[in-house]
Amino acid sequence: MLTTNASPVAALDRQCEQRTAPGYLAAVLETVDYRVVVFHRGRALMDGGNLAYLDPECIDPAYRDLAGDVLPLGGTHVYLGKVGPGQTHRLAAATDIVLLSLPLSALPEDASELSWAPLGNVFAGYRDVAQHLNAVDAQVFVEAQAVAQWHGSHVHCPRCGSSTESQSAGWMRRCTADGSQHFPRTDPAAIVAIVGADDRILLANNYAWNENRYSTVAGFVEAGESAEQAAVREIAEEVGVHLHSLTYVSSQAWPFPRSLMFGFIGFTNDTEATPDRSEVRDARWFEREELQAAVLSGDAVISHKASIARSLIELWYGGPILEPGEQA
Repeated sequence: MLTTNASPVAALDRQCEQRTAPGYLAAVLETVDYRVVVFHRGRALMDGGNLAYLDPECIDPAYRDLAGDVLPLGGTHVYLGKVGPGQTHRLAAATDIVLLSLPLSALPEDASELSWAPLGNVFAGYRDVAQHLNAVDAQVFVEAQAVAQWHGSHVHCPRCGSSTESQSAGWMRRCTADGSQHFPRTDPAAIVAIVGADDRILLANNYAWNENRYSTVAGFVEAGESAEQAAVREIAEEVGVHLHSLTYVSSQAWPFPRSLMFGFIGFTNDTEATPDRSEVRDARWFEREELQAAVLSGDAVISHKASIARSLIELWYGGPILEPGEQA
């Protein structure tokens, strides 16, 4: 049986208890040994195929806009954690990592406009680079993107509309008017590889994708609903198939924008699928050899190798599925 994205080993020690102490982040920022990952509009500063970990002394607190005017850089700092022991990584164990989330209003899209960014560094999204990231970079990327997006969408208090300020090393925002505290949220979702009585897998094509892309079916867990109930409901709603049983496999944090995907293998006796024609354009049954042949020919494109969707598909398949150009 294949393993999935369920490694219990955390790349970072998040220092959850310590970071709430007043002045914890400020104390880290006063040192010279920590490293900074930079995010802007959902993308990370990359150094080739790796996350860029910048020396804080190289980051200029100002930048030039398109008119050439010098403006304060601003942004939000968040303490992400220390590199955990036993990690194979270019940063030494116990190195503190801090996120610098740039304000949405700042900067053009091109990282070259940052005079302090190392030559060749570019901003890239997780989907573009996930397959090539090492385990530590992948975990740091997901954590940083999720909390960066939360900060960007919570600059105002949801209770009274007043401005909020970052506290607790970036893991809480406090309303400046009523003092209410607000914390990053995680949205649970169920994702299912559907297997029929004849052992074929049912994959779906979403209207938001190219017509030859197929993947597992997923949906958010609603209030008062378990992940298992959400899985059964979403499958019935989107592809018209009724599951009689589920096997939980693993979970994966997914930063779009801050999801936690609960992965299942779902079993059905149904042989006909009925796409809802709202989200799902097509649903197609595949035998193992048929799916591999479709992927190699380009008739079907499946989820990339860093996703839990791919892990669930390959768990059913019994091994890695080759992409065009790959050899067994």
